[in-house]
Amino acid sequence: MAEITRDVLIIGAGAAGLTAANDLRKAGLSVAVLEARDRVGGRLWTDVIEGAMLELGGQWVSPDQHALIDTLDELGLETYSRYREGDSVYVGPDGTVSRFTGEMFPVSAETERVIAEITERLDAMVAEIDPDRPWEHPNAAEWDTITWDAWLRRQTDDDEAVRNLAFATGSAMLTKPTHSFSLLQSLLMAASAGSYSNLVDADFILDKRVVGGLQQVPIRLAERLGDDVLLNQPVRSLEWGDAGVTATTDELTVRARFAVLAHAPILYTRISFTPPLPRRQHQMHQHLSMGFVIKVHAVYDRPFWRDKGLSGTAFSPYELSHEAYDNSNHGDERGTLVGFVSDQNADDLFTLSAEERKERILESLSHYYGPEAKDPVVYYESDWGTEEWTRGAYAASFDMGGLHRYGADLRTPVGPIHFACSDMAGAGYQHVDGAIRMGQLVASRILETARTGAAASEG
Repeated sequence: MAEITRDVLIIGAGAAGLTAANDLRKAGLSVAVLEARDRVGGRLWTDVIEGAMLELGGQWVSPDQHALIDTLDELGLETYSRYREGDSVYVGPDGTVSRFTGEMFPVSAETERVIAEITERLDAMVAEIDPDRPWEHPNAAEWDTITWDAWLRRQTDDDEAVRNLAFATGSAMLTKPTHSFSLLQSLLMAASAGSYSNLVDADFILDKRVVGGLQQVPIRLAERLGDDVLLNQPVRSLEWGDAGVTATTDELTVRARFAVLAHAPILYTRISFTPPLPRRQHQMHQHLSMGFVIKVHAVYDRPFWRDKGLSGTAFSPYELSHEAYDNSNHGDERGTLVGFVSDQNADDLFTLSAEERKERILESLSHYYGPEAKDPVVYYESDWGTEEWTRGAYAASFDMGGLHRYGADLRTPVGPIHFACSDMAGAGYQHVDGAIRMGQLVASRILETARTGAAASEG
């Protein structure tokens, strides 16, 4: 078995791991990045399916994501705005299809008033939350032991208002049923974007895309590292102690002073640790789980919805596909729609055959765009739940009560082992921006530890 020695071993070649590796390399430390997959990028993946370029994972850039924007500039990557000219579409509880412009859904005046009042209340609560330390809020324990759904229903008995307020952090972001996570987890999701209002504003949160796909970020970061990125190398065991770490794959042994686990925390159990991780980590990791969403790509010979004066933006908490957008590629004459089916709806769809699933999803899209939506020339479902090295989407979040109980320990190093991924970010939580921030943070911590150790040995 081959053996190499480095200053830092990084496990996972996503945006967090590759950012950390590049920062450490620039500071003069040697690195090795081990990736279980046959590609870099983690939850960023741009692929060509039946001649159509599709972003199977993360893809959007919002104006508050400064770490990502700076990285795009530094890598020389161009962005373009999501198409949004024309009317949006909303499907109400009785199936009525309404066209609208602006942020507020076309609901009754009373429902609109309730949504506005509760949104203002949520913005005030979010403003008190430090996204890096939500557990420090005086009400953290209280807010972490009431579900997001239950809290909303305490505010109003207007069911349509509750559904429209709930799905921004439920179906759309955490991709879990709103009864399964806490108010505090929902507030963290909003705080990570700056406010609840930002989170529900599609023109803000889904502002731009990268020419060639967002996977260009990890691809270009990996190119700078060259042969120090090794693919198809799932780490089977990790020995750790005061002297450093020794990682073993099926083909390779890597010895290093430090290790960074730069992948989703639900995958920590895939590694055999010697000695075992401390009890605190074992408990904490059992309270984290991935959400589940099907990202649906439907490509048409032209963007027919634009001829109808539609932007492609569509919402409904009553539809199988709770939201959809114009996802046409830069410079492509064809039109692409992207729709999302999440949590319980996604679970239920996978009890059906592939053909039945496709028929049900396209039927839902046709409620927004008309019968033409049923006849794409390319159709593809991104199913991250079957990805061996991901097992869900978009990110891991805590179960009820877990965030205030364990959140402060997520980033805490264990001896020479450090942790970094978008799942533990504050600002940019579950986004590429958060992954980059965590990669930068863990690199700075390792450098500080390395310098302190070097100074002590010289002294």
